[in-house]
Amino acid sequence: MAQHNIKSFANGTEIARYAADEVVRIANGAASARGVFTIALSGGSTPKTLYTLLAELPALCDCLPWNKMQVFFGDERHVGPGHPDSNYQMAADAMLSKVPLQPEQIHRIKGEYPDIRKQFKLQPAAFPRFDLVLLGMGNEGHTLSLFPGTKALHEAQKIVTHNWVGKLYTERITLTAAAANAAANVIFMIAGSDKACALKAVLEGPHEPEQLPAQMIQPANGTLTWLVDEAAGEMLSKEIFT
Repeated sequence: MAQHNIKSFANGTEIARYAADEVVRIANGAASARGVFTIALSGGSTPKTLYTLLAELPALCDCLPWNKMQVFFGDERHVGPGHPDSNYQMAADAMLSKVPLQPEQIHRIKGEYPDIRKQFKLQPAAFPRFDLVLLGMGNEGHTLSLFPGTKALHEAQKIVTHNWVGKLYTERITLTAAAANAAANVIFMIAGSDKACALKAVLEGPHEPEQLPAQMIQPANGTLTWLVDEAAGEMLSKEIFT
């Protein structure tokens, strides 16, 4: 299992500012080493703040290798671009439309996205190695669109899969846990007291991924970082933080 690197912050804004510095660091390292930086974006309010910072704060925006970035998404709702529930639209409004990215650098989820294999030049059974995957967590312990008790939890071969979520009466498209676990860096951003109980269970409770899918995210050969605000981390043991 990956080592947990768990850091505490006062609020979601501070999480976003720290995450922004990490994006810049990882992006420049990847671009320098391989000439490309691949990132999978997350939905949610804290990631939205992060994207706004990356687009609008010169100290960050001016330091990113935009021309070497390839942007993907961790999951998507069953809606089109322009819909208020669209993860793509949120990222486009907050960042993508404001920065020097070309359309071919942005890979919106349109279904089970076969072009991921083409983009990464993968063999049929291989997984892409994203430089960075950004994740959030729901108050019942889900991440991406991997919800408790859903079929996607058992998908070990596909990069992306559709997932029926009965409690929401909707279908989602999501990266699989296997794909996320092939990443070089995974960063969770968790804010809010409504996440406290699930976060305690995910990080300090028994390994029960059927109930707590966020426990499935364990990069096999990468770093795993949890950025937690005081409200979300209020139930965690103090010694767990790094």
